[in-house]
Order: sequence, then structure tokens, then C-alpha cells
Amino acid sequence: MLKIVPDPPHNHHSLEETLMMAADYALCAEAVAQQAVLMQPRSPISLLMMASMHELESLRQLLESALTQVQTPPDPKTAH
Repeated sequence: MLKIVPDPPHNHHSLEETLMMAADYALCAEAVAQQAVLMQPRSPISLLMMASMHELESLRQLLESALTQVQTPPDPKTAH
């Protein structure tokens, strides 16, 4: 018997890979918003799209900061 709804994919990514993928998705979403504004620059919705672009840029910066923190090795603790 075939299942109507498939099982969700098994996601075995590391935190670093997940952050990199999230940053890529944010970059793609920002590019789509930019293209939408370029296509309809005088549309009333363009203000909302520009606000979305700003928020996506902030999200990307946060993700890149988190990725840097994950990639930076912890400082060795000095034992006294």
C-alpha cells in the first residue's frame, strides 16, 4: 500500500552546514525581493519589499556571525 504523505527527509546536517544553508536561503530570498522591487519600482508594495530586503540582510548578517562562532575553535582554558 502506498503512503499518501511521504515521510519527512532525514536531515543529518551539522550545525555549521545548517547555518550555511540558512544563509544561502536568506541570500536567495533577498535576491528575489530585490528583483521584485526592480520589476515594480513605483508599486505601493515596493516599500514592503524594501523592508523585507532590509530584514533579510540583517538575518544574513546574524547567520554569518553564528557561522563564524561555530567555526572558531574555543579558547584553551589555562589550568592553574
